[in-house]
Amino acid sequence: METLNIGNSLEKLLQSSGIMTLFDSPLNLVMILISCVLIFLAVVKKYEPLLLLPIAFGMLLANLPLNDLMGLPVYEYFSTAEHAGKHGVQVIMEDGSVMYQYIKQTGGLLYYLYQGVKLGIYPPLIFLGVGAMTDFGPLLANPKSLLLGAAAQVGIFLTFIGANLLGFTAAESASIGIIGGADGPTAIYLTGKLAPHLLGPIAVAAYSYMALVPVIQPPIMRALTTRKEREIVMEQLRPVSKREKIIFPIAVTIIVTLLLPSAAPLIGMLMLGNLFRESGVVDRLNKAAQNELNNIVVIFLGVTVGATASAETFLQWTTIKIIVLGVVAFGFGTAGGVLLAKLLNKLSGGKINPLIGSAGVSAVPMAARVSQVEGRKANPANFLLMHAMGPNVAGVIGSAIAAGILLSMFGT
Repeated sequence: METLNIGNSLEKLLQSSGIMTLFDSPLNLVMILISCVLIFLAVVKKYEPLLLLPIAFGMLLANLPLNDLMGLPVYEYFSTAEHAGKHGVQVIMEDGSVMYQYIKQTGGLLYYLYQGVKLGIYPPLIFLGVGAMTDFGPLLANPKSLLLGAAAQVGIFLTFIGANLLGFTAAESASIGIIGGADGPTAIYLTGKLAPHLLGPIAVAAYSYMALVPVIQPPIMRALTTRKEREIVMEQLRPVSKREKIIFPIAVTIIVTLLLPSAAPLIGMLMLGNLFRESGVVDRLNKAAQNELNNIVVIFLGVTVGATASAETFLQWTTIKIIVLGVVAFGFGTAGGVLLAKLLNKLSGGKINPLIGSAGVSAVPMAARVSQVEGRKANPANFLLMHAMGPNVAGVIGSAIAAGILLSMFGT
C-alpha cells in the first residue's frame, strides 16, 4: 500500500494553486484592484450596478490565474472520419484538404458564454427588454424630439474623427466614438463586431460615463444656456392614442431596416419589445422580456464582457486614450443636443426649453431626470421630465442607427 506523504501532497496542492503565480504577475494584481474598485462603485456608490457589478466581477475572474475560464478549446485534426470511437466534424483546411476536427480539450465556461457577445446575440436581446420597458408616447406627442435625439449623436462622429487622427483604425475609432451615444448595449454590440480587442475598456468607459450623467452633463448644460432659457416652462404634451403607439414600432422597423439593414438587429428587437408592450395582447411575453430574459442576458453579457479585460489588453496607453475620448464623445453629444434645442427654441418663439436637448444622449431615464433637475433649479414651477423623455427615447433609436451606419461603413 502506498503511504501518504503529507508534505509532498501539500507541496503539490500549493504548486497547483494560483497563489504563487499571482505574485509572479503584478499586472494581474493591478487588474484585481481595479475590479474591486469597480465593485465598490457599483455596490456603494450605485453607479450603473446592474451591469457594472457583473462586468467588474467578470474582470476579477479573468485576472485570477490558472482558472482558465476564458480558455479556448483545443482541437485535433485527423484524416479519417472516426477516431477513438468518436465522429469528427468535417472542415476544409487552408490548403484545400479535407480533415476531421475533434475536441481535445473543451474551452472555459466564460469562453462559451462569450460567444453571445461575439456573435452579436446579447445586445439585441437587451434591446428587446428595453423596448418592452419604453414608452415612446412623449416622442410621438412631440416629433421634433427626434431631431434632438439625432443631434446628440454628433459626439459619436466627432470623436470618431478625433480617434482616427490619434492613430486608431477606422473600426477602432467607430467603436470608441459610439461611447458618445451613452448606450452600453449598442457600444458592446458595435465593438464586438468591429474591434473586439477593445471590448473591455470600451464597456467600462461606456457604463462609467452613463453612471456619471448627473456629474458630466449639468456644467455643459449651464455653460450653453442662459438662465432665462432654463426658466422656460413648456406646454403640456398632447395625449397619444393607442393606435399611434402600435403603428410606431412597425413603421420604424420597416423604414429603418429598408434604409439601413445593418441596424435591423438592434432596431428590430427594440421595436418588437415595444410592440409587446403597446399591443396589450401578449402580457406574458412583455413581462418575460422586461424581467426574466433581460436579467439573464444582463448577467451573461456583463460577466463575459468583463472577462475580456485581461491585464494584457486593459493596462495599456490605449485604455487611457479610450477613457479620455469617451468623455469627450459624451460631452459633444450633450452639447449637440442642447445647441439644437436652443435653435428650435428660437424658431418656435421661445417655447422650447434647451435643457431637454441634453437628454438626447440616450441614457434612459437618467438624462431626462437631469434635465428635470436643472430646470427645477432655474424655475421651481418647471416640469420638464416628460418633455425630456421624447429626445431621451429618440436617443436610443439614434444611437442604434449610428451604430448601423458605422457597421455598414467599416464592418467586414
